[in-house]
Amino acid sequence: MSQPAVHPVIDVRGLHVRFGEVEAVAGIDLRAEAGHATALLGRNGAGKSTTMRVLAGVVPPTAGSVLVGGIDVAADPVAVKRRVGYCPDVGGLVPRATPWEHLQLAARLRRLDDWEVRARDLLERFELGDVAHRVTSGFSHGMGRRLSVVLAALHEPEVLLLDEPFDGVDPLGVEATQAVIEDARARGASVLVSTHLRDLAIQACSTAVVLRGGAQVAAMEADELSGEAGADAYRALLD
Repeated sequence: MSQPAVHPVIDVRGLHVRFGEVEAVAGIDLRAEAGHATALLGRNGAGKSTTMRVLAGVVPPTAGSVLVGGIDVAADPVAVKRRVGYCPDVGGLVPRATPWEHLQLAARLRRLDDWEVRARDLLERFELGDVAHRVTSGFSHGMGRRLSVVLAALHEPEVLLLDEPFDGVDPLGVEATQAVIEDARARGASVLVSTHLRDLAIQACSTAVVLRGGAQVAAMEADELSGEAGADAYRALLD
């Protein structure tokens, strides 16, 4: 008896994104399944963050097909946002609000019940419990990154999009982020991690897609990029 077809949670085909005369993404294909974590790797300007913004329903695609949880991002970005937890690469925090106020607002917008226990657990896991009632304007870059991951993970989304979650984060924050990724995979979520840090991507993800100049240049198992041979292969893909 044949097995039923497995449909990817994220299904991107021929994605192009243009801002005026600039083509930020030039033909990306990407498939990500439930219970798996995929890394988007590449240098700054490779198109990673733009791709993540499209998947989060923030930036519309110029051309191509983008489905998230079976929903067409171009046709219904609001429905996509309900399914996604998104940690943007920059911004997203209100300087005069505290972490707890950010979490309260996120819970209210998503109509979450009994969210406080999970919120406190996430804050403690990311060592933000002691600053839960301090305004974020005084936070370091790494603290802001950690809070952005907490906000993305709070509602246990079907799709978790983490854009540069390790940037400027200390080892304990890296460990907490990797634990969030593992938790999401264990409950069947699809996770996409955008980063330029190859070693951390290998630790967190099972598959990797390498971008260069807005185009996809490789898709492979993440462990193919491990060790010195993997580092050499990765550098060759970026040159």
